Amino acid sequence: MIEVVAKLGRGPVFLAGEMLECVITFTNPLSAASTSASSEMLAWASAQIHCQFHASENRVVLPPSDGSKPDVQAENETVFIPNRGERGQCILSTPPKILFCDLRLDPGESKSYSYCETLPIDGPPSFRGQSVKYVYKLTIGCQRVNSPIKLLRVPFRVLVLHGLKDYQCPQDEAVAPSNPFLEEEEGLKKDSRLADLATELLMAATSRRSLHLYNISNTRGKVGTFCIFKTVYKIGEDVIGTFNFSEGDIPCLQFSVSLQTEESIQEEFQRRRGQPVSFSTHARHQEACLHTAQSSFSLPIPLSSTPGFTTNIVSLKWRLHFEFVTSGESAATCLVRGSQSEAVTWTGVEQIEVDTFSWDLPIKVLPTNPILASYVSQFSSTNSITI
Repeated sequence: MIEVVAKLGRGPVFLAGEMLECVITFTNPLSAASTSASSEMLAWASAQIHCQFHASENRVVLPPSDGSKPDVQAENETVFIPNRGERGQCILSTPPKILFCDLRLDPGESKSYSYCETLPIDGPPSFRGQSVKYVYKLTIGCQRVNSPIKLLRVPFRVLVLHGLKDYQCPQDEAVAPSNPFLEEEEGLKKDSRLADLATELLMAATSRRSLHLYNISNTRGKVGTFCIFKTVYKIGEDVIGTFNFSEGDIPCLQFSVSLQTEESIQEEFQRRRGQPVSFSTHARHQEACLHTAQSSFSLPIPLSSTPGFTTNIVSLKWRLHFEFVTSGESAATCLVRGSQSEAVTWTGVEQIEVDTFSWDLPIKVLPTNPILASYVSQFSSTNSITI
């Protein structure tokens, strides 16, 4: 028996273009003092990254597969197929790397190997939607002699930031920030510069603030105004907006604001022409606002959500969806009971004529620092299997 443990040292979330590093440890768990202890042998082990694409058959017509690789492993098969048994299509994969050949482990002995690979910068982001899924996995395959291949899959999340693809490492190393007290490998320097550049791009895109004012009105007149200071955010930020109903001619009884994603399939891949777009709500604020002059809301963008993106098959966009309930009568919707010389009781009317209308405001949502997103990731940094 051999225990195989794979650990992602920095966490299970990465930016496309970054270097993924995984330490894979093979251990013979038996004690040397055990009477049944003996050396264990593995013929080989290999590792490879792949992205699996899965689509709902009711909504999406799958594009033709690039290859005809089988997804069934024969008992005596020695070919390493990382996506064996997976649903959907493998749309992206890195070249496989051999970790070792002919490994012998004595009782209590363990050996570790480091797997490093740059994530393709032109791949899609990790996404689990109502119509399609993009799932990234690092698969470690190992085999005993005359035994079937065993696979250890390490799922992880990939965020895509547009603009990194055009990034070129500076030729003059003197202009790049560095720590003279630390010895860094060239690959790690390049990876850290890529992360620094991503942070700068995100800060520049999401720190710009300018006042955006919108008039809220229906067919009968003005209801109020809405104010928001920016429309570009990172996942993990809060979307904050304010309402001013004091200048409205039509009283607003209630409003709600929903933070939503809009998942649409490109026309050539739709199962039915003109099929509806899929919406998902990530946060919602609802408030009764009769006789309220001003109000506000704050909606958090979950760190676990997917930033907006577009591929040849699917498009994901973010928006704020507003719903307003307005009065069809005068704002004086109160009654007075009792004489004026005694205590006065104010009560609301039992019935009132209302009008409802909605409005959508598109916003842009970008990725964030992958280390921050790792704290709420559903994936574990450590995975194991026993052979």
